[in-house]
Amino acid sequence: MTATLLMVRHTEVARHWKGRCYGASDVGLSRAGAAHARSLASTIAAWCPDIVIHSNLRRTRILALQIAAIAKVEAIADANWRERDFGDWEGKSWLAIYRSTGNAMDGMITAPDSFRPGGGETTTELADRTLDAIARLTARRVAVVTHGGPIAAAQGRSAGLPEHEWLALVPRYGETWERPMNDGFC
Repeated sequence: MTATLLMVRHTEVARHWKGRCYGASDVGLSRAGAAHARSLASTIAAWCPDIVIHSNLRRTRILALQIAAIAKVEAIADANWRERDFGDWEGKSWLAIYRSTGNAMDGMITAPDSFRPGGGETTTELADRTLDAIARLTARRVAVVTHGGPIAAAQGRSAGLPEHEWLALVPRYGETWERPMNDGFC
């Protein structure tokens, strides 16, 4: 039997963070996000994961612990599943970042090996960290509650897409992506 990975993006973040850069920041969920997590947990638990992994940031931990409780499996925190570290851009509005840097943020897709948004993590480093985390998975059915960046990087790399096409792969809050683990991640 093929091992399968189900990645799910956390649900909606607290309203205060809308329009802000919050990659590595530990932000909570909105009321709607918390309600969505409660309903989504049953759906993902019905998928029967052997284990649930999360990035240990509140916005992933809440959903992961709910899934694990319903599925009666272990939930494990692994920081390798965190969103991109945006360095000193964290907490700033995207508009303020644009006003101070112009089109510099385009470097995430035009210079994926070298551009460090806010001094943080390159796109290539995010993708490599995500693929390394996938390579270390050993369970047959793994549910990972993570963030948009790692999911887009995994999808983009598995499809052989160039980095400039990955932005379109960032899922909506609570959206899932399922893939055989031994199929196209290298």
